[in-house]
Amino acid sequence: MSQAAKPLPTLLPGKTPADALDSVFIRDLELGASIGVHKHERSDSQTVRINVEMSVQRGTKDKVEIEDDLVNVVSYEDVVLGIKSIIARGHINLVETLAEHIAGLCLADGRVAWVLVRVEKLHAIAEAASVGVEIERRREQS
Repeated sequence: MSQAAKPLPTLLPGKTPADALDSVFIRDLELGASIGVHKHERSDSQTVRINVEMSVQRGTKDKVEIEDDLVNVVSYEDVVLGIKSIIARGHINLVETLAEHIAGLCLADGRVAWVLVRVEKLHAIAEAASVGVEIERRREQS
């Protein structure tokens, strides 16, 4: 059997491989966290739901292929491990602070151009399914 031809990545006219963007996301990650400003929130862990979406520069000026190699992509597993590490450092007062730390973690990878982070506390308000914050951050243009 002959091997099928490898499809070539296509770009819009006038674009280079460095213009190629991918979306890497983490949906509905639920973790226990020590988070909140109230006294009872300092002693009890509570469940937070985290969603992250990153716009990732896929290529360089010369290539857009990932060559089926993990080193050529932003690893969602590494991001999840980073989020767990942030939470493990200890108590955080505000969901906004947790969201900022997660955005910073994502933007530390130079390939990430933009990140959207949503952090929800699932049981903070009895009458609400969740409460929280969603932030959007972009890499500073140099």
